[in-house]
Amino acid sequence: MSQHDLLTPTGPTAPAPRTAPAARSWLPAPLHLLAFLALYLLAVCTPFGQRAENALLDGDAGAGPAWIYDLSGAVYGSTPLPPLEHSAMPTLLAGLALIAAVTVVRRRWWQGCAALGVVVATIGAKEVTRTLLPRPDLVGASDLLTEASFPSGHAAVPAALALGTALIASPRLRPYVLTVGTLWFAVTAAAVQATYHHRPSDVLGSALLACACYALATRLLPPTGEPAPAHPRALPAVALALAAIGALLAGARDDSLVQSLTFAAAGFLSAALLHFTATRHAPRP
Repeated sequence: MSQHDLLTPTGPTAPAPRTAPAARSWLPAPLHLLAFLALYLLAVCTPFGQRAENALLDGDAGAGPAWIYDLSGAVYGSTPLPPLEHSAMPTLLAGLALIAAVTVVRRRWWQGCAALGVVVATIGAKEVTRTLLPRPDLVGASDLLTEASFPSGHAAVPAALALGTALIASPRLRPYVLTVGTLWFAVTAAAVQATYHHRPSDVLGSALLACACYALATRLLPPTGEPAPAHPRALPAVALALAAIGALLAGARDDSLVQSLTFAAAGFLSAALLHFTATRHAPRP
């Protein structure tokens, strides 16, 4: 027997040691909250911010010229596009029920609890911040423009549900679920502006709150043990393109091109932030 044979192992090869998943940073959640606070201070607590946003809502036509007016629930007897008008609470409850059902079917209890936590925490944070953060009248605005609206509750519902359903979805379906959720949020965020229910900072604030809750949930969530399958590389671009189209249509008004483009831009940027956060901080395999 040669020396080479003596040095060559003849028994079964030992399996390669598994690499521990890299620890995630705690920074994303606090950074989103800091951005939320900075947005509030700039848009709500400065005369410049108030004048800029109030100018977008200063019109006598109201919600009528909005392209999405017939689906906004403002028309008597019409059915609003969820979660607009009074459909917000039924939409929220239906979304929570869906997440709970998927959790039971997939038997992913930690992911399900995290997904439900994202939704509950986002809506709860919206209620708390709406109560604690006042809207001072720094520019002598009319009474209709001094009511606190930061952050938007109607925008918080699709933001939270989009992230929650993406979190509990299987790795194979997650990008497609996120694509639908991103489009839904973009349409809602633009629509509540076009109908003069909210300002651009309101919808962006809701997106930041939802992203903060999602980033914290995925940081605390243990590895799922599910392999991450390959997906079409063009899928994120398709998702953002659909969100842009949806925001343009939902934010459009017949009476002002500037308002239409501003509302669409705010809706799209909020949706893009949501999509980026969900993609960047997906559950660890």
